[in-house]
Amino acid sequence: MIKAIIFDFDGTIIDTETAWFDAFRFAYKEHGVELALEQYSQCIGTNLSAFNPYEYLVTELKLPIDLAAFKERIHAQHTAFMEKEKVRDGVLDWLELAKASGLKIGLATSSHRAWIDKYAEQLGIGHYFECIRTADDVTNVKPDPELYLKALEGLGVKPEEAIAIEDSPNGARAAAAAGMKCIIVPNTITRSLSFDDSLFYYFAKSLSEVDYNEAVNGTLKLA
Repeated sequence: MIKAIIFDFDGTIIDTETAWFDAFRFAYKEHGVELALEQYSQCIGTNLSAFNPYEYLVTELKLPIDLAAFKERIHAQHTAFMEKEKVRDGVLDWLELAKASGLKIGLATSSHRAWIDKYAEQLGIGHYFECIRTADDVTNVKPDPELYLKALEGLGVKPEEAIAIEDSPNGARAAAAAGMKCIIVPNTITRSLSFDDSLFYYFAKSLSEVDYNEAVNGTLKLA
């Protein structure tokens, strides 16, 4: 029996991922470099250990770039892109349905708490989450399962009693490693990435396409 739903944040609740990729892509172009999604995807849904898009042009390509100014430029561009973004389709409906049906609601994200607090307040959704676990709470972020295990512990439920909502392969790997079922709702960027179908039990363009009752009752058909 499903007792909890645990959401990822970036790219799942609001599409911050497309804005980040576009900001980096445009910044790279200004220096004559094409940033491929395949390369950038190494840091989607996780930290920057595999690929650091802020430092790559300097550390790997040896370009004479002021890193502080470069980072400031990207953050300003990302902020501009995010002005048009809203909560993704179906998310608010699911939050309301979960709250009304008595399910516990958690958040497990590789981002830092300050980032989450900023957008949770801006979007007016912070009150839905009974437990929030961020990069500040763990040693290892996704695809390691630690974030989900900490969220499960905070909610007081077992892995088989919760559903993870994710948008990225790294997030799906983390949920699967924690022993959870996972619904994948990729965004514009992560939709083109490769997902292992053994890591999820439903795949849809958005939560608005997923029947909430079927999902929590365990009657959702693999898609």
